[in-house]
Amino acid sequence: MPDHLHIPIVVMGVQGCGKSTVGLALAQARGVRFLDGDDLHSVGARTKMASGHPLTDEDRLPWLTRIAETIANAVAQGEPVVVACSALKRSYRDLLRVFVPTLVFAELYGSRELIAERLTHRNHEYMPPGLLDSQFATLEPLAADEAGLRVDLIHTPDELVGLIHKGIAH
Repeated sequence: MPDHLHIPIVVMGVQGCGKSTVGLALAQARGVRFLDGDDLHSVGARTKMASGHPLTDEDRLPWLTRIAETIANAVAQGEPVVVACSALKRSYRDLLRVFVPTLVFAELYGSRELIAERLTHRNHEYMPPGLLDSQFATLEPLAADEAGLRVDLIHTPDELVGLIHKGIAH
């Protein structure tokens, strides 16, 4: 397996941008394991979000730590992984990189209008569309000095996978 296929990747962005869809397709294309960060939320966090309340940094810390530990364990076992995780703030990404310095981020970005329209076609277990504004308010886009790339949601999921795969390989 080429070296770039061993790089752990987090597909990030606001709710409804397609992190899980693109992350799963990317993992399949790379022949690696996929992990949806949503699966690591606590019951309390899920309940809070389901009631329409955004999580605070304090709420997110244990969740981000669980994700970081899971990625770090996979890397330590030589198991490449692609993870879907909002990773909205640089401080969240910095925390993940403390555990996994080789982590690369692929940010899916698009207009609030596009993502809001997408949310009308999905029914998420505990992330109501009303939380989208808080997600955009929290979002700190991937900076030029962070390992990774930003990909525009004007592309299809297959095109996004190709762009991410190509961008990580170089």
